[in-house]
Amino acid sequence: MAEIGKGVTAGKLAINVQKRLTRAQEKVLQKLGKADETRDAAFEEMVANFNKQMTEGTKLQKDLKAYLVAVKTMHDASRRLQDCLADMYEPEWFGKEEMDSLTEDTDTLWLDYHQNLTDKSLTTLDSYLAQFPDIKARIAKRDRKMVDFDSARHHFSSLQKGKKKDEAKIAKAEEELGRAQKIFEELNVELQDELPTLWDNRVGVYVNTFQSMARHQEKFHGEMSKLSQNLNDIMTKLEEQRELKKGGTAAAKTEDGAKSEEANHSESASSPPKSAVTNGSDGELPPGFLYKVKAIHDYAATDGDELELKTGDSVLVLAFDNPDEQDDGWLLGVQESHWVENKNISAKGVFPENFTQKV
Repeated sequence: MAEIGKGVTAGKLAINVQKRLTRAQEKVLQKLGKADETRDAAFEEMVANFNKQMTEGTKLQKDLKAYLVAVKTMHDASRRLQDCLADMYEPEWFGKEEMDSLTEDTDTLWLDYHQNLTDKSLTTLDSYLAQFPDIKARIAKRDRKMVDFDSARHHFSSLQKGKKKDEAKIAKAEEELGRAQKIFEELNVELQDELPTLWDNRVGVYVNTFQSMARHQEKFHGEMSKLSQNLNDIMTKLEEQRELKKGGTAAAKTEDGAKSEEANHSESASSPPKSAVTNGSDGELPPGFLYKVKAIHDYAATDGDELELKTGDSVLVLAFDNPDEQDDGWLLGVQESHWVENKNISAKGVFPENFTQKV
């Protein structure tokens, strides 16, 4: 027998054409009300649930993929922004190494977040939806076999009711009816077992998908919050560094103030102005005293040789033993309260001039 195509012979093609023609005729008769149709309301409800479940799952898969695309886009934007900051961050600025490390940690966090969502949520959903095409194909096959069963049933019935009964044809029709019924019922029973189970499984799939997302989101945002706080701390310290340098530069540019201070330094070497301090000092002043200042801002000491200041503190400014050791914008002094109580300058330290004003 000549082949029509790969795996398809002329005989098989003819049989398939005849089946489609017979099914089409049967459907026309059923629509016209000339032939009854096998109906199963419970199964039809299962199919309706199946279609609803497949539609919802497909939409969830589509939206989850869109969310992952958005995460990838945010990751790319975050990486470009962090790289930009790292490139601009000058080596002498506060926290350069911490900034580079923070950039790497942020990139890694985004990568892990995207990968975890893909592995734990999307992959699970993909596996869940992978079973729908096969079941959908078997539902369609079951519908076709139901039409074949109805057609065989009607053909057998018409031969039995005919005036001239051909026992051979009746026997053959009965055999075809039994075969059609068996094929249909096997498919029908399988699907009646599978569809309710699949319908119930959707809850577990949704729970696992969104619980996994929630866990990874919580972890991601928690870690990102820590990195954001670190970035904020670095920026705060950088601003403090800038303010200190700015204060030092401003002091250096105030020529009159600098000249006056130099004059005071020279004058203090021979005779400190004892009249500058009263208020409990009994006129007794520390050696090398220049003048008194009052703190207008709090200052937290960052080194052992620095003086801690609180707003309102009175400080007795002292001359440096070696003027070359004095940095621009910094003074040497001792708290007036300490001098009055202890009469020693053991607690002296340096402090930024722009945090104080002369009194």
